Amino acid sequence: MAQSTHAPGPETLLVMDHGTFETQFDAQRLERLRSLVRVGTPVSTDSLADPAVAGRLADVEILVTSWGVPMLDEAQLARLPKLKAVFHCAGTVRPFVSAALWNRGIIVSNGADANAIPVAEFTLATIILAGKRAQVLANDARTHKGSNNYGHLRGELGNVGRTVGVVGYSRIGRRVVELLQMLQDVRVLVADPYADPAEVAAAGATLLPLEELIPAVDILSLHAPELPSTRHMIGASELAALADDATLINTGRGSLIDTVALEEACRSGRITAILDVTDPEPLNADSILYELPNVVLTPHVAGSLGTETRRMSDMALNDLAHYLNNEPLDAQVHAADLGLSA
Repeated sequence: MAQSTHAPGPETLLVMDHGTFETQFDAQRLERLRSLVRVGTPVSTDSLADPAVAGRLADVEILVTSWGVPMLDEAQLARLPKLKAVFHCAGTVRPFVSAALWNRGIIVSNGADANAIPVAEFTLATIILAGKRAQVLANDARTHKGSNNYGHLRGELGNVGRTVGVVGYSRIGRRVVELLQMLQDVRVLVADPYADPAEVAAAGATLLPLEELIPAVDILSLHAPELPSTRHMIGASELAALADDATLINTGRGSLIDTVALEEACRSGRITAILDVTDPEPLNADSILYELPNVVLTPHVAGSLGTETRRMSDMALNDLAHYLNNEPLDAQVHAADLGLSA
């Protein structure tokens, strides 16, 4: 059996894809981990059935997880009788939490706050470019080679005086509202049935019902969680209510939009769609959205990628240190939270 290193703290195992481990835990972060807890060899595994870690599982009290962690159901938890806490170095915990996990009273923390940073940055950049129709004009340039074919739009381009709608005052939605304050004379509207109007106002935005917000905006950006109640929240009637030449941005979840309705709305050319997420993901190969010049598709790149993911490792390690010191966690997740968040 592999022996643990001589370090303070409880026995800990990292569970994630091998590539994720190599990206998220460089030498600096591994050194910090070892300063907090006992880890064995290998430090990380992508499966609790891995023979290389089988002899240690009975003593593991803490899991540090990320993309690739399996569902921690009753069968998996039976391998981990001493497990007390899971620190997740990624966004949503939905792929691995189970009733059995909550019933055992296991503490769960995640890195969703850190993951919100690049999504909000990507969204701000997309909004600014959308104000100048840069994405659509880039598509158009392939059709009109050798000419700058935007003269007919000159009076409609720019970001001053725009109205931006943010759907979902989530971790990301809040950051987007905050970042939008740097733009001049931009009106920001928020739709979220659970948001506090005073809090939204203090952030520089106005809270409205979704049905009032949609027709008022030039740009609509989606940041609601994926829940049964939010599935297809943007359907045919909502798309029809958007103003002519409005831009719809989705960096949230593909299921927020009815794809069939979006295909029809975009086919007409009346609105622009900039989609980092789709439903299904990726889109079916025959989807018209691939062909339309007023549609821009990116392959789910808004969230943390590459070295950006180390922010979430740092957040998990911070909460691990808080846990070991009997301090409140920065990012603890409770079962009840999943009814309203991603």
